[in-house]
Amino acid sequence: MALPPAKALAAIGVTIREALPEDAVAGVAPRWVALPGSTSEVAAVMRAAAEHGLTVVPAGGGTKLGWGPPPRRCDLLLRTRRLDRILEHAAGDLVARVEAGVRTEALAAALAGAGQELALDIPFEGATIGGTLAAATAGPRRLRYGTARDLLIGITVVLADGTIARSGGKVVKNVAGYDLGKLFTGSQGTLGVITEATFRLHPLPSSRAWIGLTAPGLDGLPDLAALAASQAEPSAVEIDWPGVDAPLSIAALFEGVAAGERAKAAVASLGLGKTAGEPVGGTGGESAAGVGAACRLPADAGDSRGGAPSIAFEPPAWWGRLPGEEFLLEMRVPPGAAVQALAQVARSAREAGDVPVRVRGSVVSAVLHVALPGDTHAQQAERFVSGLRSGLAAHGGRLVVWTAPPDAASRLDRWGPVGAATLMRRVKERFDPEERLSPGRLPGIPPSSGRQSGGGPPSAGRPSAGETPSEGRPAGGGPPSGGGERV
Repeated sequence: MALPPAKALAAIGVTIREALPEDAVAGVAPRWVALPGSTSEVAAVMRAAAEHGLTVVPAGGGTKLGWGPPPRRCDLLLRTRRLDRILEHAAGDLVARVEAGVRTEALAAALAGAGQELALDIPFEGATIGGTLAAATAGPRRLRYGTARDLLIGITVVLADGTIARSGGKVVKNVAGYDLGKLFTGSQGTLGVITEATFRLHPLPSSRAWIGLTAPGLDGLPDLAALAASQAEPSAVEIDWPGVDAPLSIAALFEGVAAGERAKAAVASLGLGKTAGEPVGGTGGESAAGVGAACRLPADAGDSRGGAPSIAFEPPAWWGRLPGEEFLLEMRVPPGAAVQALAQVARSAREAGDVPVRVRGSVVSAVLHVALPGDTHAQQAERFVSGLRSGLAAHGGRLVVWTAPPDAASRLDRWGPVGAATLMRRVKERFDPEERLSPGRLPGIPPSSGRQSGGGPPSAGRPSAGETPSEGRPAGGGPPSGGGERV
């Protein structure tokens, strides 16, 4: 006689506890929380869940657990934070293999001892490697180093039925025809559970310097594309726009040999004006950590209206941070349309009744986050999102609503049109045919359209090692998101 779900979970030898209110996923409360400590334990949990028809939502540090629409159902929250080992660091090869629950701060500290880094700027304290991959999080330096999927060279995942699959570096078992790393980066926990990842590393830069300047409005923006393409080779170019009638703060990061001198050269070559200060030491050869606080320019230098460009060894306070978290949107457009996208933000905000907005991100990479106040009226929010999404579409862009207060969330289309919806449904059917993993959270699949888990193991249609799928790999080997990184 089959054991009831609670006893079956307890019998697998993995730590299981009753869910607490703080374990809710976008307002949906799970029944249990699983705390596996290895890939094999994750597989055991997934097998037990499949045998009893339980839905599972994977989670790392929980920093982005509320992003996206709520799951239709969440029987079991699977937390990976006990998978916290750095399995291998081959410093000579600039490669590291880590478990999914390793916190990004812990990995950074460990790699720094060898003068190396994983070149991702994560805006969330406590974020894990698995969660960073599942949400495709990347920060300002994506301009130089790319995103998580560009730095990932190997991945281990556990599929909905408990199958362990590996792809990329140190392959033991693979899912034929699929690039798992690209599929799972940005999958939001809808295809499987990430348990290990292998990354390409970079040396820590010997020095860093930031240009800071202010534009009174969109018409006064300097040619940031030319700055990004200049021989000074900035690693990042970011803006902070605290309101549609406010000046824009601009910051550019230069890393490596003579960072300060290259920053000065960029100011001069682009005609940005005489700098308000010199990088202390003049050569830019100092390590960022070694420049004393008394020798640094203020972090907000150059942030006042009409201020001259400044050069500093510290970033501005807003650098690498989201503009807000309670009501957060993300817009992506072709790089040549970034200024038009900012103009559309201003236009949509005014048309919606002067909604206060703050925009932050990269005009060059054309990935920008928009924050609204949490108390924005739901009808205003709906008008703003609809107008902005329509305006961005005219420039080949798209808008995603990552977080929203409950009253506004109920009125908003989180994803908007998803061009790759058919492909994404096919991928979901191959990896999770019974829709046990984060049901209702995949773009292109309406929350009410999925099949309800029926209790049997999800065997039909599942790709296995050595199988040649009837469908080929998604075009370009990219994630099933139709051009975006997030799913």
